[in-house]
Amino acid sequence: MTGQALQPGLNLTVPASTGSRLNLTPLETPASVDIIPRETIVDRGQTNVIDAITQNATGITSIAAPGNGGSALVSRGFAGHGSVMQLYDGTRLYVGAGTVTFPFDTWTVDRIEVLRGPASVLYGEGAIGGVINVVPKKPTSTRQNEAMASWDSFGTWRAAIGSGGPIDETLSYRLDAVGSRSDGWLDENGEFSNAAVSGAIRWQPRSDLSFTLSNDYGYREPLRYFGTPLIGGRLDESVRFRNYNVGDSAISYEDNWTQLKAEWALSDSVTLRNTAYRLTTHRHWKDVETYAWDQATGSIKRSSYIEIVHDEEQWGNRADATFKGHLFGLKNELVVGAEANVITFKHTNNSPYGGTSTVNPWVFDPGLFVNLAGTYPRYESDTRQYAVFAEDRLVLTDRLSIIGGLRHEAPTVRRDDLVAGTSFEREFSATTWRTGAVYEAIPGLALYAQYATGVDPIGNVISTSVAQKDYQMSTGRQVEAGVKQSFWEGRGEWTLAAYHIVKNNLLTADINNPTVSVQVGEQSSRGIEASMALRLPHGWRIEANGTVLKAQYDDFSEAVSGVSVSRAGNRPVNVPNSSANAWVTWAFLPGWEARAGVQYVGARYADAANLYLLPEYHVVNAGIDYKPRDNVKLSLRLYNLLDEVYAVTGKGTTAWVLGSPRAAEVSLRITF
Repeated sequence: MTGQALQPGLNLTVPASTGSRLNLTPLETPASVDIIPRETIVDRGQTNVIDAITQNATGITSIAAPGNGGSALVSRGFAGHGSVMQLYDGTRLYVGAGTVTFPFDTWTVDRIEVLRGPASVLYGEGAIGGVINVVPKKPTSTRQNEAMASWDSFGTWRAAIGSGGPIDETLSYRLDAVGSRSDGWLDENGEFSNAAVSGAIRWQPRSDLSFTLSNDYGYREPLRYFGTPLIGGRLDESVRFRNYNVGDSAISYEDNWTQLKAEWALSDSVTLRNTAYRLTTHRHWKDVETYAWDQATGSIKRSSYIEIVHDEEQWGNRADATFKGHLFGLKNELVVGAEANVITFKHTNNSPYGGTSTVNPWVFDPGLFVNLAGTYPRYESDTRQYAVFAEDRLVLTDRLSIIGGLRHEAPTVRRDDLVAGTSFEREFSATTWRTGAVYEAIPGLALYAQYATGVDPIGNVISTSVAQKDYQMSTGRQVEAGVKQSFWEGRGEWTLAAYHIVKNNLLTADINNPTVSVQVGEQSSRGIEASMALRLPHGWRIEANGTVLKAQYDDFSEAVSGVSVSRAGNRPVNVPNSSANAWVTWAFLPGWEARAGVQYVGARYADAANLYLLPEYHVVNAGIDYKPRDNVKLSLRLYNLLDEVYAVTGKGTTAWVLGSPRAAEVSLRITF
């Protein structure tokens, strides 16, 4: 990032790479872009990436669960990794079997950028709801060293260290490491552990030429918790702290990201950039994942004894060139580029995931894993993806700019069934575009409008199944308009946006043959989003955001007992019709600062029939910091202060994945 430094607030006048490839600020971009600075994340005690996103960004809510890697999100009425894309330092790892597992810890993070609404024109298929870009710390020209240690009331310890600065006149570096371990909040199988290491070295032989080599590694053994069964159709708080997984359950994720970036400013008007990367992931699950209350016996029936292994490797390269000049006598900026990826993905499992057991919900014996079918490789895929893209900004007047973008991509997937010995190859293609205008009515106040298109896959491209191979990608379109303002010399900022998104070509049950799916469905959402940040006298700071939306299936049917049942007019699964965040900070004495925040998520449905409702929830967090010296900070934080019992998501219609209960944490942070 170049230009103005990040600070708490909306940062409307700071360039954001996620909303545009032209290094525009949110104020200059005809779209909804959030920038979450590292300082905000640290001060609020948000140690994991999902909390940092959902407790700070506008309208983003979590549906994290072990099956999606603990990272799936909802944006603008669209849910999951197939609609809300996640990047790390501007690069995506292609989603395999609905799962993304990196990044997770915020210690290595410099900032998080959020683009809401269709973003396929920038990043490809799978972003109709939006894009999250987690940007790591980078090498710096000044020396920066820091260390941290914390402990909480669940026995969670976390320790981290980081260092960056110059090596000589042309070399600089950044190195960060963090590790944590916890006994967890559950009575059984509650422990978890994480470790991450991030390193980068930058070589700048000339002022106009630089190379940055980075490697980011993460290893996790997350909470082996697949939900709390509903007893009699409701949550019984007497089993709130029970984990009904088997005693020898196991989950682990290992990710490694290597990137080499080059940037060459040939002149004031031409800049070349290239990013080459290799991304790998290895994931393992061995769990019993489905729990249902049996009224007749007063017991919990467990099923879905699942063991799965993912092995994925992605090689890729992205190159672009930016040209600054004039078109028809008007100031113009243009970026053109291309991207290519080769992705291999192997899926090992014990399908058809047989085995059942019955346990007493209160006097619980976890038992051991049952593997009836045996675990061995079932299929592997090889994907080749190519894309070309362009974006242009034409400045018509000092106040009015027009921005447009175009992308064409063409992935080809070959899948080999390692059991049956069969295979198929499928070629996809998609062209997406967007156009918008920004009008600066007065300095610092911008009005904008945008039309954008996007595409989402049926499932995930690299794990396309035999049943999905003949379908096209789902297409979408959005109309958005809004206003943004930075005033009071940057101490006040606010945004307001309204949008309407329609997504076509959903799979829906054929009314004439419900056992067959046809691709004619439609889903839509429309809503209003607002955010504000104020830095007031006497050490007060207020930040708040919220959204109200209406999302629905316009044309969608399910097969129920062999009959096609329409769900038109119903709300999509896991989508709240409102959400909000609010934070108040007060620096009440020299060296002292207190803060409190509330996260609100509206009610959601756990099924397309809209029969099973997940209640709304409010999570209150608070903290106080004391700096006895400029380079030392002591913090006390309280998470879920009111001990709200709430469901993050539903596990089908028989169980809820609950959020963490109340916890207290103390931490020490030192810079040197």
